[in-house]
Amino acid sequence: MDSSTLRSATNSRTVVRTPRRRGAASRILGNPLSLAGALIIGGLIALAVLAPYLAPYDPIQTDIGSRLQPPSRAHFFGTDQLGRDILSRILYGTRISLRIAILTAIIATAIGAPLGIVTGYFRGRVDDLLMRVTDMFMAFPRLILAMAIAAALRPTLENVIIAISLAAWPAYARLARSVALALREENYVEAARAIGAGPLRVLAKHVLPGVVSPLTIQVSLDMGGIILTAAGLGFIGFGAQPPTPEWGVMISDGRNYLTQQWWVSTFPGIAISLVVLGFNMLGDGIRDAMDPRLRSRGR
Repeated sequence: MDSSTLRSATNSRTVVRTPRRRGAASRILGNPLSLAGALIIGGLIALAVLAPYLAPYDPIQTDIGSRLQPPSRAHFFGTDQLGRDILSRILYGTRISLRIAILTAIIATAIGAPLGIVTGYFRGRVDDLLMRVTDMFMAFPRLILAMAIAAALRPTLENVIIAISLAAWPAYARLARSVALALREENYVEAARAIGAGPLRVLAKHVLPGVVSPLTIQVSLDMGGIILTAAGLGFIGFGAQPPTPEWGVMISDGRNYLTQQWWVSTFPGIAISLVVLGFNMLGDGIRDAMDPRLRSRGR
């Protein structure tokens, strides 16, 4: 195969990519479940941005005279044991949950994906060592491992992000490695090596683009689990600390009042459920749109 044939094949692959991306976007928005998930996540982002303007009260300001009031016109979601407005705390809590989810996904992917791509492509002893390390991390449930890491650190939001990221990166490393192992045997990768392309060029031009789609699917499916893990750490005291308006902390504050003042824990729990549901539906839609095996079945 000469160089002109390779260039023409590369150009043809480039031409086809744009319609596929447009088709993936139309499939995501055309799926009712993924569209509903996108609307929920879009609403979450809007609430996070507009929280200072939408919140009727200061989320950390206490008012003992208004403690444990049921939902009313003055306080749509009621107040907690310190008289803080629950609606305002939930609105500000969207900022915290979104920050944790996005930063954790970025850090975990930034750690796991390069390691998986490089070791999967070159293989050898480093690959074997990485797989044993990932097996050790994945032997523990993510929440238990994140709890152990968070317990060794000071309970802050930054440490929560670090703890969940260190518990999540092995899954991305294994996924990136498996894709890199398959791509290194493809004909176009072998052809690129045959015409003298170096390892870095092959990784950047041929392997990395093939890893992006599976990683995107995995990240979109994991976002809800990240929020649940962060809420679980906050609930048991290893995450954000009071008076931070984090949803897990809010549920923990209201567990002693659940039988009578149900609204203290119920509304933060509903917020977590809606956000996790939205991320799961959106992740399923992205998977259906970007996974070629599922698209071929649909045909």
